[in-house]
Amino acid sequence: MSLLSSVQSPADLKRLPANRLPQLAQEVRDFLIEAVSRTGGHLGPNLGVVELTIALHRVFDSPRDRILFDTGHQAYVHKLLTGRQDFSRLRAKGGLSGYPSRAESEHDVIENSHASTVLSYADGIAKAHQIQGRRDRHTVAVIGDGALTGGLAWEAINNIAEAQDRPLVIVVNDNERSYAKTIGGLANHLATLRTTQGYERFLTWGKEALQRTPVVGQPIFEALHGAKKGFKDSFAPQGMFEDLGLKYVGPIDGHDIAAVESALRKARGFGGPVIVHCLTVKGRGYRPAELDEADRFHAVGAMDPYTCLPLSASGGTSWTSVFGEEMVAVGAQRPDVVAITAAMLQPVGLAPFAKAYPDRIFDVGIAEQHAVTSAAGLATGGLHPVVAVYATFLNRAFDQVLMDVALHRLGVTFVLDRAGVTGNDGASHNGMWDMSILQVVPGLRLAAPRDAEQLKQQLREALEVTDAPTVVRFPKGEIGPVIPAVEHLGGVDVLQRTSVPGRTGQQILLVSAGTMAGACLDAAALLTADGFATTVVDPRWVKPVDPALVKLAAEHQLVVTVEDNGRTGGVGAAVAQALRDAEVDTPLRDLGLRQEFLEHAGRGEIMEEAGLTGTGIAAQAAAFAKHLLTDRGVNEPRAS
Repeated sequence: MSLLSSVQSPADLKRLPANRLPQLAQEVRDFLIEAVSRTGGHLGPNLGVVELTIALHRVFDSPRDRILFDTGHQAYVHKLLTGRQDFSRLRAKGGLSGYPSRAESEHDVIENSHASTVLSYADGIAKAHQIQGRRDRHTVAVIGDGALTGGLAWEAINNIAEAQDRPLVIVVNDNERSYAKTIGGLANHLATLRTTQGYERFLTWGKEALQRTPVVGQPIFEALHGAKKGFKDSFAPQGMFEDLGLKYVGPIDGHDIAAVESALRKARGFGGPVIVHCLTVKGRGYRPAELDEADRFHAVGAMDPYTCLPLSASGGTSWTSVFGEEMVAVGAQRPDVVAITAAMLQPVGLAPFAKAYPDRIFDVGIAEQHAVTSAAGLATGGLHPVVAVYATFLNRAFDQVLMDVALHRLGVTFVLDRAGVTGNDGASHNGMWDMSILQVVPGLRLAAPRDAEQLKQQLREALEVTDAPTVVRFPKGEIGPVIPAVEHLGGVDVLQRTSVPGRTGQQILLVSAGTMAGACLDAAALLTADGFATTVVDPRWVKPVDPALVKLAAEHQLVVTVEDNGRTGGVGAAVAQALRDAEVDTPLRDLGLRQEFLEHAGRGEIMEEAGLTGTGIAAQAAAFAKHLLTDRGVNEPRAS
């Protein structure tokens, strides 16, 4: 029986003698490399927190003590130590979530998978304990140096420091990286703190060397030792934290379990807010990850753990790479175009642009709000910024989009990767909110390209807009074949018109948003076979609604909109409002995602359950049509 399999709870972990812990840490790493290589998932972050997580669960008493993780993708070790060791379906339907999950375990306190939030959660939990007189409970927040670049973290620290008698331990997991290397003033400060260890080693060496020097050695050492605080304040100014009212412990070798345990016990006994600064190595113990300069194997697909080659070959080009290549081409022609990323240079495809134009790329850290308002400043200064983020992360900067960009009528382009259903990363990562949230922003224009050619063309169209924000959104994954238009009406592309012999009039208008075009074309074939003449259109720009689309709707008996976005307030709602405003009474039915948090599963599984495949769209549209068109006295469809 392996040591890891004997640990089914933190209580089991506490019973292990200290000399067995290095073996446990090695077994955890071996397990992670083998299991995550088979399923895909967040590998590098978890390899870096093995010893840290072991120490946390030995010092604190979860779930009585509340241990919270930010962002949560480094919680695999926590799962293993709290009885969840079946990783066979990690991030797949019916399997373990890739993030903490309250449904999985009482040890999972929060399900956050957006960064920089944990300190605010912890502040609230610690306050709740204090108000309710629970003085025997501790709150522990684990946050990375990358997440500390987010402004919300510092809003929380400002409040945490307010009460010196409220026990709260902040563990800074400092690996110098988020996805890529952490940059900025805070990163420089933490780097300075890391030199403390070098200073301490120098002081130890100096004591030994000087005390061997007759007569003058001891006085020199005493003078040096007396100057220690001055040296550390100058070269390792942990005073920044202490001046805020936070006790600082560190830096600690985060891979030395005994050292981390000792620091955590000291912090636990302090009785007030404490920062424990742990130095770790992302990807620790797996040489390919440690040597990967891009992101230390932050997230991997299923791969061979020895060769690191994918288990299945890629079937095509990704949406992200098409955007990245086009940005380089645009950059060569438009010196006014600059790019902004929020600590995700590689994931959003801006690495080629950064290489080609290093002076025109700005990585602001995990700070989407700052990214957007900084972009407003760049636009005010005469440039055209492109802010590239995941669709779900733009939610965090909605106020800045509304008040800092749109209100000022500034030409800023937002490129939203991972729009629509992303699937395996779970509820918080599905980009299913943007087309609803952004509908309320005055003047904003939103494009949903259906293929690679449209992505390139619509990006360039967006960059021509100088008096309003523009948005271009696309999904995660491989890009499909080019879908040509058969005709153009205003800004609307007609992708297909079908007719049914013996029938008069145009019956069903399928309005496809972005990548739903392929499924709508499949649905049109099925509907035509079922006796419904069907027109499929791609509005290209889904906000504002093109007058040509309203005119087309007036010429049909039924409109069905299809989008990979929540139904509430989405494209369907916008089209319905445009029809009402134009006094067009053609019935409309909107197909989209359920307005709820979707469990982690494959994109295909979620889309099928939502009825957003060709078969699902056809079945729903036919049911609408058979009811509505018959009631209106339109020629009845042929019997199936």
